[in-house]
Amino acid sequence: MADFLADYLPILVFLGVAGGIAFLMVAASWFIAPQRPYEDKVDAYECGFEAFDDARSRFDVRFYLVAILFIIFDLEVAFLFPWAVSLGKIGIFGFWSMVVFLGLLTIGFVYEWRKGALEWE
Repeated sequence: MADFLADYLPILVFLGVAGGIAFLMVAASWFIAPQRPYEDKVDAYECGFEAFDDARSRFDVRFYLVAILFIIFDLEVAFLFPWAVSLGKIGIFGFWSMVVFLGLLTIGFVYEWRKGALEWE
């Protein structure tokens, strides 16, 4: 059991050092940087509505559409990395499978574009 736990000691040391460095960086920024928020800092940034308002207020459905499109294309990139690494082993079938996958995503993107989901009025 001791040998088993000794194998995980470097991981625990790494996590401890990483946590310590993260804590030191946050503490240093807190002490060094001035903490004086003003109107421009607390103004709406990219979300399109006031940052300190009622949390249950309604907002446009286009925010959801953009978020869903981002997740779709983010997952596409996540699938491309393992595919590129194993392309030599999966052969021509794996290549054409990914071409079909990318084609379907492209068709979906063009459909969303044509329907006006990316237009911001």
